[in-house]
Amino acid sequence: MSDPEANASAPQASSRPELVKGLGLTSATTLVMGSMIGSGIFIVSAEISREVNSPALLIGAWLVTGFLTIVGALSYGELAAMMPKAGGQYVYLRESLGPLWGFLYGWTLFLVIQTGTIAAVGVAFGKFLGHFFPSISAETWIWHIAKVPVWQVTSQIKLGGMDVGLNTQNLAGIVVVIFLTCLNVFGIRTGAAVQNVFTIAKVSALAALVIAGIFVGRNAHAVAANFTDFWRLNLPHSASGTSLGPFVGVLTILAVAQVGSLFSADAWNNVTFTAGEVQNPKRNLPLSLALGTGVVILLYIAANFIYLNVLPLNGDPHAATVMERGIKYATSERVGTAALQQMFGGRAEGLMAIAILISTFGCCNGLILSGARVYYAMAKDRLFFKATGELHPKYLTPKNALIVQGIWTCVLCLSGTYNDLLNYVIFAVLVFYILTIAGLFVLRRTQPQAERPYRAIGYPVLPAIYIVMALFIDVVLLRYKPEYTWPGLIIVLLGIPVYLVWSRRSETQAQA
Repeated sequence: MSDPEANASAPQASSRPELVKGLGLTSATTLVMGSMIGSGIFIVSAEISREVNSPALLIGAWLVTGFLTIVGALSYGELAAMMPKAGGQYVYLRESLGPLWGFLYGWTLFLVIQTGTIAAVGVAFGKFLGHFFPSISAETWIWHIAKVPVWQVTSQIKLGGMDVGLNTQNLAGIVVVIFLTCLNVFGIRTGAAVQNVFTIAKVSALAALVIAGIFVGRNAHAVAANFTDFWRLNLPHSASGTSLGPFVGVLTILAVAQVGSLFSADAWNNVTFTAGEVQNPKRNLPLSLALGTGVVILLYIAANFIYLNVLPLNGDPHAATVMERGIKYATSERVGTAALQQMFGGRAEGLMAIAILISTFGCCNGLILSGARVYYAMAKDRLFFKATGELHPKYLTPKNALIVQGIWTCVLCLSGTYNDLLNYVIFAVLVFYILTIAGLFVLRRTQPQAERPYRAIGYPVLPAIYIVMALFIDVVLLRYKPEYTWPGLIIVLLGIPVYLVWSRRSETQAQA
């Protein structure tokens, strides 16, 4: 028989604590879905409709987003199964293109992408909580520090303003961020349990909207207005005013419209950040990416068909009723609320507020849980604060990475910059997706003998199509939406001198 005392001391013999494999297939899939679904699907179709001015192109914009998202997920599945390590996309870029590219991704993720998204979603929670508690409002200031002038780069440079300080709306967001950060310190299984509950709830709410639209919401006027002339187009013009050719024009307008839909479908890659905690990752990571993105994209496209089934695309921005305002001019961009109001009357606003509160809370949890794992992996490479590479001695979670992420997120909540920063980095986010999928080709060439439990479906054709389409979107955004491109590039490029300083310091520490 074995010696009980020897067995008791065995865990202490381990040289260093490791992350706990606490995420099964269900939890990994809900992390994919929960990180994707926030409030965007209920809002951004209004702006997309104004840009495309066509029911067919509204659906087309979401189909393009769906294709890119699913192909991206299928491609990432190979990388995730090949390198199931904490940090996910950071690791893939580091291994395929070099440590600089991994760092630039992690730098941008911490500075803006992850923390900015958490801040925006957290404040959105506060915004919709204000429906039930009117004292929670962006106009109810607890401490208004200043209105800071901000230069906005559009077709012409103009001076805008940004309110900095603490109001009751961003205070609600900060409370959510702090609460979920603390919750996720107490073990991966605790965070996963919260994620499972809230993801199931918000997927059910979105599915209920679709089902209600099919059986209750059909509106003869909306159907006639949207589907009689379903293919009508409103092509963009070049800077000189010369009309583009029809084919190029359709592609261009779909590319411009991708800002909203891509942002609404983003964060599907977050499950790769937690790869070190996924059970049987070589199977469960690719499967969770495929299942999660597939279900969400299907719901997103179905929801937009429901919007067209319930409300006309066109409308009058000054009209009093939701039917007359249409999808384009839904009050405060809230297309989902307008659709429910048309179906159920006055109760709709409260129902949608509850749905979005559930959605944003679950989304925040998934983003907080997963983002900290990237900074943990960077710290292990001596490219981030050393303390963020430490695990909680009892719960084995990257507690310091969670805390640092939470602090910077709260600063962004106070600054009022989170929405602008997110707009700025859409272009950069797409660049990193392109680079990561290009890394798939690099690794197939440089590491042909590496174990690949799953190989990307459609390789090399589908990943190559993804790269071409994403590059086209980025080029179009450079041309037509410079306010969404150059600021994001500047944020990324600022990471180069930071990397040089940090890598030099880590070399010095290693030699010592």
